[in-house]
Amino acid sequence: MLRMRAREIAAAVGGALQGDDVLVTGSVETDSRLVAAGGVFVAMPGESTDGHRFVDAAVAAGAALVIAERPLEQAVPHIVVDSGVVALGALAADVIRRVREAGALTVIGVTGSNGKTTTKNMLQAILEQHGPTVSPIKSFNNEVGAPMTMLRIDESTRYLVLEMGASYVGDIARLTAMSHPDVGVVLKVGLAHAGEFGGVEATTRAKTEMVQDLDSHHVAVLNRDDERVAGMARSTRARIAWFGTSPGPADEPTTLWAGDVDSTLEGTIATVHRGDESWPLRLRILGEHHVMNALAALTVADALGLDLERAVGALGSLERAERWRMELLEPGGGITVINDAYNASPDSMAAAIRSLAHMTRGAQRRSIAVLGEMGELGALSTEEHDRIGRLAVRVRIDRLVVVGSAAKAIHDAAELESSFGQDTAWVETAEEAEALLRSSLEPGDVVLVKSSLSAGLKDLGDRIGGR
Repeated sequence: MLRMRAREIAAAVGGALQGDDVLVTGSVETDSRLVAAGGVFVAMPGESTDGHRFVDAAVAAGAALVIAERPLEQAVPHIVVDSGVVALGALAADVIRRVREAGALTVIGVTGSNGKTTTKNMLQAILEQHGPTVSPIKSFNNEVGAPMTMLRIDESTRYLVLEMGASYVGDIARLTAMSHPDVGVVLKVGLAHAGEFGGVEATTRAKTEMVQDLDSHHVAVLNRDDERVAGMARSTRARIAWFGTSPGPADEPTTLWAGDVDSTLEGTIATVHRGDESWPLRLRILGEHHVMNALAALTVADALGLDLERAVGALGSLERAERWRMELLEPGGGITVINDAYNASPDSMAAAIRSLAHMTRGAQRRSIAVLGEMGELGALSTEEHDRIGRLAVRVRIDRLVVVGSAAKAIHDAAELESSFGQDTAWVETAEEAEALLRSSLEPGDVVLVKSSLSAGLKDLGDRIGGR
């Protein structure tokens, strides 16, 4: 966070300063437990509690200033605003403006139904070799998390990488209006959050917001393999940098593309091409689908004029995509667990299942998929869970364990589809799934644990994986 006076912050957020015009020297926090000396505490109502209840704790921790939605009784300088969320965004926009005026800040925005966090981590690994880089902690990508990332920059920051998630049309537009990306990346349009959006066409409109306001001197990095993303080229004035798995047409070739893709339990390999040049890509991250995320990150690097060979090498150093994302665990006894239970959509679930089948095929190792609910699908939920059950049978997963009533359609579809003798079971709870697995796992088994976070299977994956 920049050093700013309270009156400057009040002007930025359109609020009324009560108390002294103190100098803010610390970070901006919405959690009083994270406040440090000289920082700002933003008190606002939450889903389960009200941040105004924790003003005393924030002051005791050293908060120099509080942003609140009502006048405070505490003797602390504070700014009264109508909405803490809106104030947070306004302050983030002002900080980005100030840093841009003071230095050479480049902002990269990343959106897509899948792969945002992995791509963000890949960009962090590449860009930090060339200058101070700030990117989100975990998956901070909403109306609170994204501004919190923006507020971590200062005059020394060279690159700011932002994840931009959305539950509704207009969410990404608000985030781009705060940050004004120089490079906008769209990875994929799928059915994540389909229940909130109301269908894939609304999702497409929401993701298109990433590139609509880019100017001609900006860059839109688009996935040529996804027809909905490719169509966004008609909605932007920016220069297009394509990534994909083919060279593309002669009159508009793909900027970077990958071939010779393969994935094993040791990692993922591919060959990255740009014109007549090529580089071998070796990822320690599991799953062929992560090659597309790597291509997106490398295309950003290329658009920024960075050395591609060095960028490819940086990606090889990443040990994992993120905690609970295709995370490889080896508890002993010859068993391997892939814990991918932090997030799930129909596309990412299908990709994980195909990766499990590919990595175990011909290896004389039994493939076991432990699957839970894919959340936020609305009216499409039964249909998409059914599709996953049929896919698991068709790619010949050896054993299927389905957890929770919301995911039962996976089990039901697998039973109906099966003609190869796959073993499928349904249990209500993670505890029942754990007992079933512990009584039947054998040396050599490869276990995929995959679900949305709300299904609560990430801890099951950790326990089975010995973490």
